[in-house]
Amino acid sequence: MLREMAVAAIRTSKLSKDYGHGHGLFELDLEVSPREVFGYLGPNGAGKSTTIRCLMGLIQPTFGSAFIFGLDCRRDSVAVKRKVGYLPGEMPQFGSLRGKEVIAYLGGMRGGVDPKLVRSIAERFSLDLGRRFREYSSGNKKKLGIVLAFMHKPDLLILDEPTGGLDPLNQQEFYKLVGETRDAGATIFLSSHILSEVEHVCDRVGIIRSGRLVKVADLDEIHRIRFHRLELEFAPGSEVPEAAIRSATGVEDVVVSDHTITCTMKGTFDPLLKALAGASVINLVSHEPSLEEIFLTYYRADETPEAIAR
Repeated sequence: MLREMAVAAIRTSKLSKDYGHGHGLFELDLEVSPREVFGYLGPNGAGKSTTIRCLMGLIQPTFGSAFIFGLDCRRDSVAVKRKVGYLPGEMPQFGSLRGKEVIAYLGGMRGGVDPKLVRSIAERFSLDLGRRFREYSSGNKKKLGIVLAFMHKPDLLILDEPTGGLDPLNQQEFYKLVGETRDAGATIFLSSHILSEVEHVCDRVGIIRSGRLVKVADLDEIHRIRFHRLELEFAPGSEVPEAAIRSATGVEDVVVSDHTITCTMKGTFDPLLKALAGASVINLVSHEPSLEEIFLTYYRADETPEAIAR
């Protein structure tokens, strides 16, 4: 009941930005609840950044509306920015300013930030705030962006491809930071084109394709649509359990070549592992498909967004 009564952290109605020739964002109806981690998932060019720029008031929609905690993203853009921590997909250029000078400048515009919190986040990501921005690698620029987004303890974090450029250890640290921030009461809206990334941190996921929202799903449903491409190599001279693998639930597209089997695995791995019981598997390689491959597998190219949404 409280969830229903609370003002939505993000609410859009028919939000659209038409760039022409079928490019842009079209009639987005979306609601994100307070204290939710919402993943905005789609292939590159699907309209994720356009949505975020409309929410941040950086571009004007063609029509439709967007609200953050009840504030109009166009009319109340200054008030919106006070409530939001924003990490853009591409960091602005700060030239010869040192990291600590960028933080002091932007922190001052916000009326000051807690230096202990800034130092804590920087240390978690091993970011040297004494170096000049132009000397930072792409990964360190992203780390600075994370500090800038989180440093004022905003009510809402809007993060555009937040882990791009981060190494795996820093990605894991970022996921921890998101969880801690949500537990402290904030809402997080993050875009990604990597399915496994949103599975780490999100409560729900919105899937956007060609500028249209085609699905809003919880993580159980996301687990059902994901799949892996597998390569299994068996010991020379050993028996290859081809029949058992072909009959295992979720296994498709089985191809046998000498002592190697390639296949597609949908859903849980348990049926395949049971089929391999007693087999001499000497190598197993799993490839996570791109989000675009998942779309091509589950959604025919000629389907309309309305048909997909059903």
